[in-house]
Amino acid sequence: MRGLSREKTQGCRMTREERYIRRRLRRARRQAQTFYECRRFPIQPKKIVFTTIEGTTGFSCHPKYIALELLRRNRETQMGLDLVWLVDDMEKQFPAGIRKVRNTLRNRAYELSTAQVWVDNSRKQLEVRKRPGQFYLQTWHGMIGFKPIGRMRGASFSRIAYLVSKHDADIVDAELTDSDWFSRIIPEGLLYDGPLLKFGAPRCDILHGDRSAARRAVRERFGLPADANIILYAPTFRGGSQGTQREVRKLDCAPDDQRLLAALKERFGGDWYLFLRLHPQLVARHMEASAHGGRIIDVSHVDDVYEILAGCDAFLTDYSSLAFDATHLRIPIFVYANDFEAYVAERGTLLWDMDKLPFLWTTTDDGLESIIRAFDNDLYQANLNHYFEETQLVTDGKATERTVEFLLQKMEDMERGGQA
Repeated sequence: MRGLSREKTQGCRMTREERYIRRRLRRARRQAQTFYECRRFPIQPKKIVFTTIEGTTGFSCHPKYIALELLRRNRETQMGLDLVWLVDDMEKQFPAGIRKVRNTLRNRAYELSTAQVWVDNSRKQLEVRKRPGQFYLQTWHGMIGFKPIGRMRGASFSRIAYLVSKHDADIVDAELTDSDWFSRIIPEGLLYDGPLLKFGAPRCDILHGDRSAARRAVRERFGLPADANIILYAPTFRGGSQGTQREVRKLDCAPDDQRLLAALKERFGGDWYLFLRLHPQLVARHMEASAHGGRIIDVSHVDDVYEILAGCDAFLTDYSSLAFDATHLRIPIFVYANDFEAYVAERGTLLWDMDKLPFLWTTTDDGLESIIRAFDNDLYQANLNHYFEETQLVTDGKATERTVEFLLQKMEDMERGGQA
């Protein structure tokens, strides 16, 4: 990891960004010493450390389903796995058999430095140091998606974002992918060009097979009638600069919920409820959803949105990658993007031509009503089939099984003296 070159700063005043980067790099070097100190402790075979979104979220995303399958096998075969989860909020609930650890620098350094395997869904911080003989599986939290990432962001990809991305990419040993589409963007998006594991998305396995239990559980959990229809609205994370000041904005671009529910009732029949799901990074920063009860229910504090999605009948977003995961369900998916031009100007050109998506999109409340009322399911299912073929998406519901088999074999090979 390199700082700014002397030539760039010698004899001139540093910019605000340059000063910020220098502070970040100095802090990372100081904190890295804790990792080096922990190298006096041996690596523990069969120890796996999980993290999601730098510890800010709970038991969720791909690591959750990988951990659950490892836990099940550990109980059945007594293989002696030590499953550790680093989390900021110790109030988060985890199943027995997963050791919850507060995500402080010292704890993080010790647990990671002594683990045989790391499983994460976001980038490791700049101070993290990996030892020889360890294996890092990166699962990434948004595989097929709307938003450009990494170098694909062009000028909006800041220098500090590059340094963090490159640091993580350099220590990853294998990257999980769910499709040929995602595999193609990984080198530019994640700055990673190592081994790819096209096993599928573990968090999407719950969206396959018989969903009757999931549907029943969601309705019972929120006290809804058994025949209630649910649309999940999950707007994306909106952040400002990735440079010196990282800002997070509250939800200010939601559709008219009453018109939305009325249109759904008119087109599909039955009674509809709107589940509102803020992005986990908003929830972690204590930004609450503005739901008012009744037919609008805030599910933002549920750690695993896939448990909710599995019981839904329709999905709505602006630019969240959840839309592409929801295709596994083949339910109606709508996109409401009323700040489209401003969002693209800030974030960069989206990775999809919005008019070629398998689902319908609009920028106005009138448009949202219109596309719902005119929804043609036969055409929609044909568009989904084309999308599955175009992306070569893995849709067999066995991603977790393949990932766990790979990890267990990798751990066995490492214990026999193979290279990580």
